[in-house]
Amino acid sequence: MSSARDEALASTETPGTVAEIAAAAAARAITLDSPERFINRELSWLGFNFRVLDEARNQRHPVMERVRFLSISASNLDEFYMVRVAGLKGQVNAGVNKISQDGRTPAQQLLEINRMARELLEEQQAIWTEVHADLRARGVHVLSVGEVTADDRRWLERHFNEQIFPILTPLAIDPAHPFPFIPNLGHALVMQLKREGGGESLRALVPLPGQVDRLIRLPGDGHRYLFLEDLVGLFMGRLFPGFHVDQGGHFRVIRDSEVEIDEEAEDLVRSFESALKRRRRGHCIRLTLNADMPEPLIRLICEEMQVAEEDLFRLDGPIGMADLKQLIADDRPDLQFVPYTARFPERIRDFGGDCLAAIREKDIVVHHPYESFDVVVQFLRQAAADPQVVSIKQTLYRTSNNSPIVAALVEAAESGKTVTAMVELKARFDEEANIRWARDLERAGANVVYGFMDLKTHAKISLVVRRESGQLRSYVHFGTGNYHPITAKIYTDLSFFTADPALCRDAATAFNYMTGYARPKGLEKLDLAPLTLKDRLLELIQAEVDHVTAGRPGAIWAKMNSLVDGAIIDALYRASQAGVQVDLVVRGICCLRPGVPGLSDNIRVKSIVGRFLEHSRIACFGNGADLPSPQARIFISSADWMPRNLESRVETCVPIENETVRTQIMNQIMVANLNDEQQSWYLMADGTFQRVDSAEDAFNAHTYFMNNPSLSGRGRALDKASKEIPQLILKRRAPQ
Repeated sequence: MSSARDEALASTETPGTVAEIAAAAAARAITLDSPERFINRELSWLGFNFRVLDEARNQRHPVMERVRFLSISASNLDEFYMVRVAGLKGQVNAGVNKISQDGRTPAQQLLEINRMARELLEEQQAIWTEVHADLRARGVHVLSVGEVTADDRRWLERHFNEQIFPILTPLAIDPAHPFPFIPNLGHALVMQLKREGGGESLRALVPLPGQVDRLIRLPGDGHRYLFLEDLVGLFMGRLFPGFHVDQGGHFRVIRDSEVEIDEEAEDLVRSFESALKRRRRGHCIRLTLNADMPEPLIRLICEEMQVAEEDLFRLDGPIGMADLKQLIADDRPDLQFVPYTARFPERIRDFGGDCLAAIREKDIVVHHPYESFDVVVQFLRQAAADPQVVSIKQTLYRTSNNSPIVAALVEAAESGKTVTAMVELKARFDEEANIRWARDLERAGANVVYGFMDLKTHAKISLVVRRESGQLRSYVHFGTGNYHPITAKIYTDLSFFTADPALCRDAATAFNYMTGYARPKGLEKLDLAPLTLKDRLLELIQAEVDHVTAGRPGAIWAKMNSLVDGAIIDALYRASQAGVQVDLVVRGICCLRPGVPGLSDNIRVKSIVGRFLEHSRIACFGNGADLPSPQARIFISSADWMPRNLESRVETCVPIENETVRTQIMNQIMVANLNDEQQSWYLMADGTFQRVDSAEDAFNAHTYFMNNPSLSGRGRALDKASKEIPQLILKRRAPQ
């Protein structure tokens, strides 16, 4: 998959390309002083999206799941342009030439991004051709206009007149009718029209309504669809009577979605509401259009929308492939993954469903999506209904519509409990929903706090305080994922519950920091970003170096979504040089370059991309022994190892001390991830990823967890079932 991309990158003469980095590496060793020791953040993300896209070619997946991966890849790229590319363009337009940690200017990064994005879009088109053929072979047809029958046309005409025509707005373009605003992610048809019989000509635009499905399903027993733009094109005469289309085309706009916040605003909510309206009018940063659109129409659009040539993308197939997810129909379960029903932990059942009693007995970790998110919901519902519970404190970064978490907090507030909700308004693309939840909670009587102006609150904490035997006792939940019951079905995350007094006191201190802004003087066990977390990670890495220096083994295992922070990466390089064995499971962006002689010989990096989205953050440090080891230091966290998480967000890092929970996280979860072959890619020293060529029966971590119960959740059944639970043996496969 990567060979074409590598050749394309190697063919450029632009400074700072992969080819020049490889040449530089060959000419001299990459050292701790070389900018080449870092992989570019943006290009690494694009590489991740190529891995996602490759799943659309994976014949092990049912065809509609391959459509889903194709759609995800397209949606990912859209968001990348709206946020990351928009930010780089803003720097270029402002004359900012800040060099990235890998030695590139913003302009150089944009050049390479556009090159890789063009290849990604071309590969999406090629894969759609393959997937479309497989869909047709299974009775799912996306029709071209030429395949529309007379009966189809009659039904489509009725549908157009009743459901589409009333909300279309045909727009002439002339000096009296300026070019209209096309919103972010908006589609439009552009045409050169001629009056029937000759004479007058007219240029016009028809914006396609975003409230209508992009793929129109035709009636009948089969699964037949027509793109909305093709449907509108069929009946253009209804929009422009007396004219016919001489030339035409279809285009789609992506705009800058960055929200500018007035930090001096007295009302933060009002500030965000106005900023959300401004988002709709962001600058156009990518324009995609059909490859056969006539040049005069292309020039018209580019001039009116101020689109540069490098931001223009011509495509031979469907534009806006994120919408292909509409093909995933509930009535074709045979073309999707076999549904998976999450287990409910036996530990909770042992106590008659009483979450607090189970937690009081012993710490527990719940491994989503293999174990149900209902445990988290039940924890809060039980607290809301319990007359002995006096207080609930909760962070909310992202949640769902009709959120059961919010409903439980509302119930608790209405029953007279003290409820504090730390709502993060800056959760990108979820700001509107979070404002709505905040107001619901305020109406119920909860204390709603919006956090720091200059920090995102990304920590996942739920603290319940209960009166027991005349004293107050606390229970706390720390999560690696959001309080979101929908994403909890597809994201792999950890929910850790404990009544450990020190961690509960630390959680209370963390809430006081978030609500009162007073920097805590000290924490007993918990580490918080931006206060202590980065320093703690650096200390733990250095401790492994010290163990090796003293003649003991040194080992680090870590799992995260992204690794970007330069100081952390350099610390890992120094650990490798000292002889510490480092194994990293990094799903997405990785700026560390493994396997570089003399720099990172002892570092291996793999990425797992499969049915579920790897999202949990785990770190294990050998503490003077090889991993896995009973003496290891184990942590779970809400933070990736990125500057924004470690320096610009409120994040948690929680030590795991309970023996059963430690064994589950280290010997089960981490070992399974390191053993995985069927879904794994290894990062090479040149920055490319190589997929493992695995047999049909090769080890798959997701399949293992779907079929085997967790240790922490087994409860009293653990001793009886221990012989039935496969014991994983670490069998790391070295990169080829």
